[in-house]
Amino acid sequence: MNKLLPTFFFLSGTATSLQAAGDGVSPSPYNLTEILGLPLTNSIVTTWAISIAFILFIRWAVGSPKLIPSKGQAVVESLIDGLRGLLEPIVGKKAFPMTFPLLIGLFIYILIHNWSGLIPGVGVFGHIDDHGHFSYWMRPANADLNSTFGMALVAMIAWLVISLKVAGPKFFIWELFGNKADKKETPAAIYMLLAPIFLMVGVIEVVSIAFRPVSLSFRLFGNVFGGENLLTSMTGMAPYIVPIPFYFYEVLVGVVQALIFTLLVAIYIGLMTNHDEEAH
Repeated sequence: MNKLLPTFFFLSGTATSLQAAGDGVSPSPYNLTEILGLPLTNSIVTTWAISIAFILFIRWAVGSPKLIPSKGQAVVESLIDGLRGLLEPIVGKKAFPMTFPLLIGLFIYILIHNWSGLIPGVGVFGHIDDHGHFSYWMRPANADLNSTFGMALVAMIAWLVISLKVAGPKFFIWELFGNKADKKETPAAIYMLLAPIFLMVGVIEVVSIAFRPVSLSFRLFGNVFGGENLLTSMTGMAPYIVPIPFYFYEVLVGVVQALIFTLLVAIYIGLMTNHDEEAH
């Protein structure tokens, strides 16, 4: 059978009834080809296509920034102001200038790629391989664990750099392993006994920090991948009308998961950088 045929098109943005009749959405992406020896998967193609389309759309909608904003510029500025009001109290004023580009980038990137599976053509076009399995050419980026894990690693590396730069290495180490008891108000003997306890708590905290990329990536991947399978099943059972409520549900889930990921990264940073009296 020719690998390029048949090509399927349905107005549903996530799956074909053929997939739903089979084993649902593949838990791993498909390799489409290789570039310089590196695999080019369907999730990478979707990432590039959606990101470029979004950048071009924003450039078209905003145009050249003006003192009296256009409608597109006003929408973008409202989004930025809203996120600024939400995130600045969490990370603190000192860390905010270097943290905000990371956080708003994460939020918008995750949001558009959470919604990318709802766009007609994503998870629809493809071919049947020699084994009779449908391989689609585009896959939502966040339905790929490689993508979410890589994004979580970047976020945690940024957390480490920002924390060390704003709080300093001395405070960073003390925050993890230091004795938090007030030396002036705590008896010396008790203060000394508390030192190894806080040291062990620091070790546990380091283990917790090491697992943050895992929890961040699996939470996002699980919700997006689960949503793809849900829409696949609903579309396979009844391709018209019935899946519509689930599409609205996935729109909401996309926003919530983008916000949760961004807020968690902001909280991790704020725990190290936001220690002024106002924050307490």
